[in-house]
Amino acid sequence: MKLWNRRLIPHTFSLLGGEPSIHPDLPEFVLLARRVWPSAHLRLVTNGFFLHRHPALPAILQRDHNTSIYLSIHHDGPEYAEKLRPVMELLKSWVRNYRIRVNIYLSFKHWTRVYRGSGNAMEPFKDGLPRQSWERCPAKHCPQLFEGKIWKCAPLAYLKLQDAKYRLSDSWKPYLQYQPLESNCTAEQLEEFFQREEEPFCGMCPANPEKFRLPVPFNSSK
Repeated sequence: MKLWNRRLIPHTFSLLGGEPSIHPDLPEFVLLARRVWPSAHLRLVTNGFFLHRHPALPAILQRDHNTSIYLSIHHDGPEYAEKLRPVMELLKSWVRNYRIRVNIYLSFKHWTRVYRGSGNAMEPFKDGLPRQSWERCPAKHCPQLFEGKIWKCAPLAYLKLQDAKYRLSDSWKPYLQYQPLESNCTAEQLEEFFQREEEPFCGMCPANPEKFRLPVPFNSSK
């Protein structure tokens, strides 16, 4: 973040994952993000199931009036709602006692597929319409800060991690060549990066995104 804080002034800076609350140092990350981005709205995006591990977090959020928790709901079934009940009670107590802001986001209503298959069988889409893919992309205004570099989107940012884990097919080679924006870029390169709309890398995603639903993310036998 320090590589960019003198060059970028984000309106909103989101801490997300994966699941950020898995990390034991989450409260310190919030403080760090505020020091680096003093005017940004800080948004913690979480499924909520591990917030109880961070008793120091609500007091930190209470002292910072430009923060919020975005509770991401991953399913609308009764089993999920039951598991979520203690999370909701915890957040209600934080709102009541610390007056922090909590927004509930129904993520499951907006998920779309960005590749075919899964694991080592995953493949990019081949619609060949990068402009249409970009226009319909749900994350086209959400560049990703990862490993000190800025990436056009999360699927590109973490594609190399998936390749290392699954040894993806040769179909991914063009997309694995994506070069993120380095912190030593010129002002012109920085401006061009954020003005850029579609590019060939957008072709890995579908031109007509397909919505999908995940199964209930719990093992009911336990």
